[in-house]
Amino acid sequence: MFQQTLNPAGNLWLTVLIAMIPFIALLYMLAALRLTAWLATIIGGLLTILLGILVWHAPAGDTLKSYLYGGLTGFWAIDWITFWGLIIFNTLVLTGIFERFKKWMIHHATADIRIQTIMLAWAFGALLEGLVGFGYPWAVVVPILVGLGIADLDAIRVAALANNAPVSYGALGAPILGLAAVTGLPMMALSASVGSIVAILALLPPWVLIYLVSGWDGMIEAWPLAIVGSLSFIAGQWPVARYLGPYLPDLSGALVSFWILFLFVKVWRPKKIRAFGGAALASAEKSLMSNPSAPRLELGSATEALSVWLPYIVLIAVVVSWTGPWSHLPGVSWFRLSVAANSSVTQSPILSVFNFTPFAGGTSILVSWVVLLLILRPQWRIIPQVFSKTFKQMWGALLVAFFIFALAYIFVFTGMANSLAYGLSKIGVFFVILAPILGWIGVALSGSNTATNAMFGPVQALTGRLLNLPILLLPSFNSVGAEVGKPIAPQTASVGVSTSKLVRSEGQVIRHNMGWTLVVLAYLILISLVFYLFLSKWMSL
Repeated sequence: MFQQTLNPAGNLWLTVLIAMIPFIALLYMLAALRLTAWLATIIGGLLTILLGILVWHAPAGDTLKSYLYGGLTGFWAIDWITFWGLIIFNTLVLTGIFERFKKWMIHHATADIRIQTIMLAWAFGALLEGLVGFGYPWAVVVPILVGLGIADLDAIRVAALANNAPVSYGALGAPILGLAAVTGLPMMALSASVGSIVAILALLPPWVLIYLVSGWDGMIEAWPLAIVGSLSFIAGQWPVARYLGPYLPDLSGALVSFWILFLFVKVWRPKKIRAFGGAALASAEKSLMSNPSAPRLELGSATEALSVWLPYIVLIAVVVSWTGPWSHLPGVSWFRLSVAANSSVTQSPILSVFNFTPFAGGTSILVSWVVLLLILRPQWRIIPQVFSKTFKQMWGALLVAFFIFALAYIFVFTGMANSLAYGLSKIGVFFVILAPILGWIGVALSGSNTATNAMFGPVQALTGRLLNLPILLLPSFNSVGAEVGKPIAPQTASVGVSTSKLVRSEGQVIRHNMGWTLVVLAYLILISLVFYLFLSKWMSL
């Protein structure tokens, strides 16, 4: 068995610097050279292989096996889920169901910009993040907000900040599944720990959103809306994240939040009805975005409500029954491939494993799609269009998942992760503050929470072990830190601005988002200190 070397350069800080070369190179290619992500991850992986073999003296054959097993894990744990999630979304789009759903949502938002923002950007945006991710909540929500009277640049900022809390469970839990794959930590434990952090993080954004669209006076008037918006999302998200796993917390949080807000505004509304910027409106009942060609009775009917919400109900029902704690399907394994190295830190084996579980979460989403086809009965000519559109949208992301996980696996297998973590552990417990910042930097440059977890998750986990911190603490804050960095991620912004007047103006968008992103990051750092000092048992296995 290959014995890892902790300090191959003979000088700890030189070893740490060499171990950081793959990350520095990857982030340079993404941020400075603006290489496409799949090509950057291929080059970064090749560089990691060379360093692992030449500097850490890892055996070439086993290193390549680890690379392959990592790539296969990325495909099966991430691609198999996100692909079928986007297939469902595109099926709803091409059959017209999603357009009806949007009209229904807009119809039931009142004329008050604060209520519209919380129901559409906060709740509806979380639903889109949970189903698709990859910047699509921005692309879909921004035109709606612009139509409601919000300026383009401000609409993008509102959509981006509303998207903060759901990102760790985006694309049907892909970031948490990826984090579990590269750290070896239990998926359910990570889902619960991240869910607890997100529950506290989610207390802030509704206040910020209301302030951004209506000013200080508008926020003070609508304080019950901010409280109900945040607590209702937490009520739907936290129990599912803790007890059912990472697949559905965004969807459940969004659904619970929307319907509680829907009922709440039937009994309470701010005394003044305000438009964007805080200007008072004369009418409390006029819906600014009602579709003039759609009969009001139809959009308000129970039949129409059931029709537009049915796909999400089916998805939740199938995935919960398939992946819940009572189901043995996700644990079924047909074969398992692995290669081992002896850890330079613990002196115990470290495994690079690909475990083929044919009935894992992605398969449940495939089954959900089949059930939806049986219910919706679309024209068969639409099915090839759905697959064609999905492949065009996702082929790059599919490659990135394979190659970034391949890179992460060999970074751990060769001993580079141990060397980097050992050096970072010399910082001491101050690293508790740096953990969310590292996630924030990673996603700001890579554009992907899942990729950030794959890159930095193993180092965060190993650093936590060396510092004797609760094992879930640093990896969990890495993931949530990545949530907060999303509004300034160029790749996310490029998708988000695609349906606005700011196409190819990502730099302007990022500068506009930066200030509030730093505010939320500071809030997250405070949360990390609270968990470290007072709630550490929530971060332990």
